[in-house]
Amino acid sequence: MGLFNRKSKASVDNASVTSKTSRTTTNIQSPPPNKTMNGHSSFPPPSTADIPLPPPPNPDLDPAGYLRSIHAVRDRSRLIHDKAKKNQLTHFDVDLTKFEDTATYIVSIIKRDFAPEYHTIPPHGRWQHFDVGGRQRIDQLLASWPSQIDAQERARRLLDLFLVSVLLDAGAGTRWSYKSKESGKTYRRSEGLAVASLEMFKAGYFSGDPTEPYQVNAAGLDRLSLGQLAIGLQVTQANPLAGMEGRASLLANLGEALRNPEYFGSTSRPGNMLDYLLSHPSTQAASVPIIMIPTLWSVLIDGLASIWPASRTQVAGISLGDAWPCSSMPSPPRAKPWENIVPFHKLTQWLCYSLMGPMTRLLNIQFAGVDLLTGLPEYRNGGLLIDTGLITLKPADAKIGLDAYRNNAMVKGQPCMEVVPLFSTDDDVVVEWRALTIGFLDDLLIEVNRLLKLEGADKLSLAQMLEAGSWKGGREIAEVSRPITKQPPIMILSDGTVF
Repeated sequence: MGLFNRKSKASVDNASVTSKTSRTTTNIQSPPPNKTMNGHSSFPPPSTADIPLPPPPNPDLDPAGYLRSIHAVRDRSRLIHDKAKKNQLTHFDVDLTKFEDTATYIVSIIKRDFAPEYHTIPPHGRWQHFDVGGRQRIDQLLASWPSQIDAQERARRLLDLFLVSVLLDAGAGTRWSYKSKESGKTYRRSEGLAVASLEMFKAGYFSGDPTEPYQVNAAGLDRLSLGQLAIGLQVTQANPLAGMEGRASLLANLGEALRNPEYFGSTSRPGNMLDYLLSHPSTQAASVPIIMIPTLWSVLIDGLASIWPASRTQVAGISLGDAWPCSSMPSPPRAKPWENIVPFHKLTQWLCYSLMGPMTRLLNIQFAGVDLLTGLPEYRNGGLLIDTGLITLKPADAKIGLDAYRNNAMVKGQPCMEVVPLFSTDDDVVVEWRALTIGFLDDLLIEVNRLLKLEGADKLSLAQMLEAGSWKGGREIAEVSRPITKQPPIMILSDGTVF
């Protein structure tokens, strides 16, 4: 099988991926999806391993561009991970004798749910959250649309839905729940937010056209007030959702960001990124289109740059988004000013993982460079490392965090049971913890595949381990360790725009 080139160039440089030049309006046509099994396309995926990828920006010439690239997430986190393996961290002690226990625990979760059919594990993504309780809600949604809605428009609609749902998917807190208007069942946390966002989507909350409810566009988000969002999410004083104002702000800012016709078309819909991606010079096609992850990344990191709080870390006046200084990183005068910053871009990565699903399942689109994405640096994956004893918060930091929890517990409506250390998102403890999470998830993937005796093409991908093992395992061990609140071992004060 060749490289599916539609261009004569053997490789694509960085400039072509981020090019702002005009593009043809003729889309690459995707072949119709084959029959599926368990919701997954049976179309044989082409090999993308040998497709050359564009390099990141040179950090010496464009430090902000580099820190906003997907390449920088793993590169910068690795510096803290290297210190962890020597137990030289600022805030955490590392017990590498517990590494095997952590991997064994992940393997036990994977075996319980998937053995021996490991190949059926879906990649980590929002799609599975919609299917909570075994109800295939996205398949039902697709089946409800008239047959004249073609595959590309169906994909656009799902991209609309998934993008908004991911942006709403910050930690819900321990008290919020959502009662489905369709089934009457109650759901919590990420799955609750998924079901809520789906039902809001079907009701036209995000559309500016009452005759076309199944879309998200700038006009719809413009008229979505905080009060309307609260009604849609069933938020009340008795049913509070953490970071409600931050979520509303993200959606309001998204409305403005969608008015970029290059990425989101003349109708200002997230789903129009499909047309941009398929017509991009770096996209290759023969039997199926192959989109480069850096191309998708540029749409999300550049196209959505304005939605993040302006108060975030900046370099040369450019806001970096989910990127933070850390004391465990090199710092001036021995290093350049930008070198103490660790980028995570967690929600952007979560978007990447989630948006690939509809494009692959509906249009057989494949992606080159998926390995650039990292494990998600959030409290389920990171909490697993603490609850299995692999890392432990140092006593002085634990005391600071516990004092902060007690002070926060004095605020009406804040949790006051199962006391754990509490820190803000930008705290040095949290930044170091998140960087550790990325590094150890890479190591755990190798060990998990070894313990499962999976080799070659049978090995689990990082996205599969996240889905079936570490994220799920982190949640389950938290439920056992703190059965009342089910909260992670470190509580994070979040504004709804990171976690």
